[in-house]
Amino acid sequence: MSLIDKYLERKDFSSYEDFVSGYKIKFPDNFNFAYDVVDYYAANEPDRKALVWCDEKEDDKIISFKEMKEMSLQAAKMLSSLGIKKGDRVTLILKQRYEFWFLLLALHRIGAIAIPATHMLSAHDIEYRINSAGIKMIISVSADHLTEYTDEADCKTGNKIMKMTVHGSKEGWLSYEDEMKKHDSSFVRPQGADAPTNADTMLLYFTSGTVGLPKMVTHDYTYPLAHILTAKYWQNVVEDGIHYTVADTGWAKSVWGQIYGQWLSGSAVFIYNYDRFIAANLLSKATKHGVTTFCAPPTVWRFLVKEDLHKYDFSSFKYCVVAGEPLNPEIYEKFLAATGIKLKEGYGQTEMVIAIATWPWVEPKPGSMGKPSPTYNAILLDREGKECKAGEEGEIVFKTNPSKPIGLFKGYYCDEQLTANAWHDGLYYTGDTAYKDEDGYFWFVGRNDDLIKSSGYRIGPFEVESALIEHPSVLECAVTGIPDEERGQVVKATIVLGKDFTASDELKHELQNHVKKTTAPYKYPRIIEFVESLPKTISGKIRRVAIRDKDKAC
Repeated sequence: MSLIDKYLERKDFSSYEDFVSGYKIKFPDNFNFAYDVVDYYAANEPDRKALVWCDEKEDDKIISFKEMKEMSLQAAKMLSSLGIKKGDRVTLILKQRYEFWFLLLALHRIGAIAIPATHMLSAHDIEYRINSAGIKMIISVSADHLTEYTDEADCKTGNKIMKMTVHGSKEGWLSYEDEMKKHDSSFVRPQGADAPTNADTMLLYFTSGTVGLPKMVTHDYTYPLAHILTAKYWQNVVEDGIHYTVADTGWAKSVWGQIYGQWLSGSAVFIYNYDRFIAANLLSKATKHGVTTFCAPPTVWRFLVKEDLHKYDFSSFKYCVVAGEPLNPEIYEKFLAATGIKLKEGYGQTEMVIAIATWPWVEPKPGSMGKPSPTYNAILLDREGKECKAGEEGEIVFKTNPSKPIGLFKGYYCDEQLTANAWHDGLYYTGDTAYKDEDGYFWFVGRNDDLIKSSGYRIGPFEVESALIEHPSVLECAVTGIPDEERGQVVKATIVLGKDFTASDELKHELQNHVKKTTAPYKYPRIIEFVESLPKTISGKIRRVAIRDKDKAC
């Protein structure tokens, strides 16, 4: 019996309808991913690959489940000796260092709350997190800006924060390597009141903050089991395969694709640690190491398809997916032509696991998110709260009665009002707008705040962006609304050009005409601005709100 059989009532399905009606997870009491998954493999298949890790310096490393168990137990003993206990909040800023996995599992073993964070944080971001979450300890890669920002942070809670560096040293900071040498792997699993339960908070994530301040999303100890949906049935990971999700460990996408569902489903995880993203290098590493399943956000895919894909050996690739933002159909077609692989899209948020996706039994429609996950009863509501018909745009809402969807968050940390605003009357409101076609496929339109209202029309930015991205000159773009006395708003496109193109009035007119021919003429961008880069969240999503704010200030 494979490990996944312990947690699914059945794992094989004949159709999407069979999947939706028959998918059920068995949630054992006091489930703990570190003890019940990592230690299971370590006891039964100690040499099984857990992590296939490499970096820009050709420093390759394969970590077995036996080593993963021993190192995480040693890290748990080390952290507990420093006073970390159940319920303490610990921030991990570790890029793609393999120590992230040791420390994350160590916190699960202790019952402490892990708060992964990206290395792209500013001083303000770090201070906001320290004070909002009541952080007790920060463990960070040794980077001057991160350690200096942390040292400068004003801790308004009055508590002294423990600080530890990994893979380097800093005056006034503990050294992970030095502290680990003081301890062995004899950490004993907590019992009684010290042991975490299924309902306890295991993870806390700060959202991307596309609009307003980041929210603090909490997940409990059953959350890893919910990601079987993500890994086995959307990413389609295979037993003894190697899955690669491109993500910083500080993003929620990391636990979507770099640990929980993949290991539960029998797949190892591939990690490429780099300082600067270069599409050619990523493709070389992934194909060299025999990646079988692959996931990346559209931002990454846009760069990958600009490469000569015929130069790479994709024979090990079995399945590829995309999430984070809608996929431009042009990217889908280019990758299909080069590899024969159909990209499968999916939709979710930091607050959940995969909630809508193009499942194995569902033929992809480029640009569509697909169909709802089991237990995720998705509906679209208009501004009056009425359910939308096919083709009508509305907010994506999930029913939470009579039961909560698998993997949906516990709530926003220490903010009952914010939780109640998003989740009330048996419904969770996502803040995202979409429409559903006659076949039951969902199509993303945009964040509610991103919709453009021009001359009585509601225009979603994605459709205009997709039209623009088809033009060979456009590398990236963001579409926003500009206030206009006559029309209410007009469409503006902020564009990053490819390296072989130069901004000009002629190119603006060419792009405007291209959009008129590609989509409804009223959607064309009346204003075009060429820029060197687009403002993005720390998770890589385009911050249209930053563009709107900049335009208001002008």
